[in-house]
Amino acid sequence: MTPTLSVDSTPEPAGPGYSPLPDVEHADVADRHALRRVVGISTELADISEVEYRKLRLEHVVLVGVWTTGTAADAQRSLVELAALSETAGAQVLDGLVQRRDKPDPATYIGSGKAAELKEVVLACGADTVICDGELSPGQLTQLEDVVKVKVVDRVALILDIFAQHARSRAGKAQVELAQLRYLLPRLRGWGAALSRTGGGIGTRQGSGETKLETDRRRIRARMSALRKDIAAMAAVRTTQRQSRRRSQTPSVAIAGYTNAGKSSLLNRLTDADVLVQDALFATLDPIVRRTQTPDGRSYTLTDTVGFVRHLPHQLVDAFASTLEEVAAADVIMHVVDAHDPDPLGQLRTVRAVLADVGAGDIPELVVVNKVDAADAPFLAQLRGALPDAMYVSAVSGEGVDQLREAVAIALPRPQTEVDVCVPFERGDVMARVYRDGEVLAVRHEPDGTKLRALVSPELAAALHEL
Repeated sequence: MTPTLSVDSTPEPAGPGYSPLPDVEHADVADRHALRRVVGISTELADISEVEYRKLRLEHVVLVGVWTTGTAADAQRSLVELAALSETAGAQVLDGLVQRRDKPDPATYIGSGKAAELKEVVLACGADTVICDGELSPGQLTQLEDVVKVKVVDRVALILDIFAQHARSRAGKAQVELAQLRYLLPRLRGWGAALSRTGGGIGTRQGSGETKLETDRRRIRARMSALRKDIAAMAAVRTTQRQSRRRSQTPSVAIAGYTNAGKSSLLNRLTDADVLVQDALFATLDPIVRRTQTPDGRSYTLTDTVGFVRHLPHQLVDAFASTLEEVAAADVIMHVVDAHDPDPLGQLRTVRAVLADVGAGDIPELVVVNKVDAADAPFLAQLRGALPDAMYVSAVSGEGVDQLREAVAIALPRPQTEVDVCVPFERGDVMARVYRDGEVLAVRHEPDGTKLRALVSPELAAALHEL
């Protein structure tokens, strides 16, 4: 069935045995007593041989979510996205459960009774990990693990793990490590008396001393301090690079959007770059800058940035602040939306919320709906009605890309200072700069040089008047 854009409707994903959750404003008694299974999100491993399976060492996970607000469709979409995140991290999803509550239980996230039911599901599936669709407090993690007797991971730790796997550059690795340490610090806990001992035996006894837990916390804080200094130094380098581009008056376009919306594919299509493209979440973490031109010959830069996701951990937003500065410093934001996603408008809202958090909410935005070749025609028509001013393209087939280039040229800031100057023939470098960074209005060749009338930046106008 074609998915719908309405927030109040419940799409019915295909699959045998699917039973939609009731769409009600408040949970009734049946909802509160039910731990409902979300069908159709288990990972199929039929094509993986036994040897390959042992090599992969996949974790067997059960997903669990708490539906507190929104519709049943929202709750199911969130858990399906959690399944995609889990598979990206290398896990095998065995089952998915969601419970209707007014708010998560402060002790065990889903309540003691449902935690006991979850334990039975874990035993029946043979799972070794439970992944919760939310951020759990240290107490919730501990108490839920005590009940289900397997490792419990929340959504934040899962996303951090994916980022750690995909980080390649020195800056990306440092940012991810800082985010992981910020997450870990309040969740350190001892196991038995081992972490409370300061030493033993003759010559090692001392006063109250420093426990193992305190030592770990001190080391983590020291490491975090060192990482912050490294990230600040690397951010200074990027700031210098941005200032250099500003001095040359090169406009910038930042590509932002939901993870796996096709941002890198679009960058490759617009600039003939050779950036890594994968059908995976968070395949690109480091900003990638490429130079290209508008159809009328003006140069500008395109920056591919890290993708966003629902409930992006604040630790990551803070750690990647220097990377997200590329978005905040752009002249135009190319906001890429996945037309093939069941909830593209939800993606749009999520990304705009993060952009507002990093100070990029007021930058001119060009909404680009990508993957139109993969979207159903009725759903795409409905999307066009919801986003009439957006550009509809396919980075794979090239559909609509030429119109997108024209739209970018219109959205970019144009030089405002008009000059009328005669450039000597031997100053070809000046002519090239005017064509690259300005807008040429008229050209006439004269015996002593090239008569030029153009719109340029104030800095370039000053340089031309020296001639």
